[in-house]
Amino acid sequence: MTDLHRRSIVLMFPGTGAQHARMAAGLYGHEPVFTDGVDTVLALLGAEGDAVRSDWLADEPAVPMDADTRSAPLLFAVNYALGRLVESWGVRPDAYLGHSMGEFTAAVLAGVFGLEDAVRLLWERVLMQRETPVGGMLAVAAAPEELTGYLRDGVVVGAVNAPRHTVLSGPEEPLRAVARRLAADGRTCRRLATRSPYHSPALAPVVAKTEALIRRMRLCPPRVPVYSAYTARPLSPEEAVSPAFWAVQPTAAVMFWPTLERVVRDDDRLLVEAGPAQTLAVLARGHEAVRSGRSAVVTSLPPRARGPEADRRSVRAARERLLAEVGAAPRETGRPRDLRDGHSGRLPVDLPAS
Repeated sequence: MTDLHRRSIVLMFPGTGAQHARMAAGLYGHEPVFTDGVDTVLALLGAEGDAVRSDWLADEPAVPMDADTRSAPLLFAVNYALGRLVESWGVRPDAYLGHSMGEFTAAVLAGVFGLEDAVRLLWERVLMQRETPVGGMLAVAAAPEELTGYLRDGVVVGAVNAPRHTVLSGPEEPLRAVARRLAADGRTCRRLATRSPYHSPALAPVVAKTEALIRRMRLCPPRVPVYSAYTARPLSPEEAVSPAFWAVQPTAAVMFWPTLERVVRDDDRLLVEAGPAQTLAVLARGHEAVRSGRSAVVTSLPPRARGPEADRRSVRAARERLLAEVGAAPRETGRPRDLRDGHSGRLPVDLPAS
């Protein structure tokens, strides 16, 4: 087995579909860096951020977690806060990898977007999506090439998560029809926890408006490599500062598995999932590089809500393993540093969707 101390660290951030009620809630008010990270993100949403926090911490939220107005800002806040928490331990990632919306978290931590701009873009896109058709996503235990005959009426491959974990996306009625056909053909499939047809042509109406919005933002080349799950390679400086590159992502397929293969081919890795549900960890553990021991996986949260102490135990275990394996030294925790150096700014049940 490769010496664990020689593995480089990659922080992974999940996308929509990983969210669940009270995800990471046990860390809020208990871990100062995490709490500050969540509060900083939600404060940028004003009164809506207060409502998001209230629903997140409630036993019976007024708005369910799979609604875009909750899943998008809260998942981003939790991912971002966990990334900052890991870094506060003295861990310096060698690269970032995000699954769909998780790529925005990676881009913020790498200095491509300022935090304020990223939250604004995230929220504006949620509002834009209200004008697009209702739909969803369907995880199927099959390779993409096995599903060609099911792709019709706007239903497309929205994500390739593993060799036999493919996500279809499309408008509601055509997607329901595809689900019925798949079931009749004896194929295992499951609807994901989202009401939007992410990564399909149904979201094309948001692209031009999103690009116009991003053109008013300051973008920078990444300070740390970001592996893009849309290109299956490290984000180039030109792509990082291109409004068009970020604007088309709602309609582009997420190629997580090919990207993961590039990540572990480039180096032996310690893959750290800084997000809820362990969705990316489940996928990564199926890769030969992890099964062989050349690379390894660390999770920061339980696979589902199991109470505050479970969240805290999971984070403590992640911290101990990271510090033991990479020899990082803890540093003083407190308010996170500004991200711009002075500028503001079987088939698993819960496969990541977007």
